[in-house]
Amino acid sequence: MLEVHDLASRYGRIPALAGVSLHVEAGELVAIVGANGAGKTTLLRTLSGVQPMSGGTLRFEGTDIGRETPRRRVRRGIVQVPEGRQVWGALDVEDNLLLGAFARGRAATLEAVYAMFPVLARKRGEAAGTLSGGQQQMLAIGRALMADPRLLLLDEPSMGLAPKLVAEIFTHIKALRARGTTILLVDQNARAALAIADRGYVMETGRLVAEGPGAELLRDAQVQQAYLGH
Repeated sequence: MLEVHDLASRYGRIPALAGVSLHVEAGELVAIVGANGAGKTTLLRTLSGVQPMSGGTLRFEGTDIGRETPRRRVRRGIVQVPEGRQVWGALDVEDNLLLGAFARGRAATLEAVYAMFPVLARKRGEAAGTLSGGQQQMLAIGRALMADPRLLLLDEPSMGLAPKLVAEIFTHIKALRARGTTILLVDQNARAALAIADRGYVMETGRLVAEGPGAELLRDAQVQQAYLGH
């Protein structure tokens, strides 16, 4: 579904990505792990078109999309859940969800999102800014689902959440993968991310330095020492 070859990106003169090559097959859940500042968020932003690429090729379902706008990529089905959730706090929950459908012109999935996240249904008329961190993360994921994604880019969905809520969010991610949604997941919780991933990549200073099945990376001694705390 997604083919990335020698992808590069810069912030001014500062290189952020250098020679990143990866692929994601339809139906896979692929995790990208690494330390803060490794370039994980920049990678997702470049894939969604928010951050411009400065080199390499980017193909989605066989089509070169490297020069396409973020809106065009959303229309193709590449949808990102941004780091920090970034919900519209002054708008109510339902309006946040409906705005997620704007670029693709549909809202048929509203009740499906409410079925997945019942708390959002109960709070549909409340301002998004009044929700807890976990509820806002559910709202951010639900907003992305409203765009009917073919490839869902999840950026740090467990950030700042209590362990119980982290487990709940990862349960929802596994459920989405079981339904056939293709997912590229970035998360500081490397253990949890790799545990549910079909495959994983390890990123350091803008480059991918290791890859393999999620279970194998969990057992890799170097990955354990650098990212898993032992």
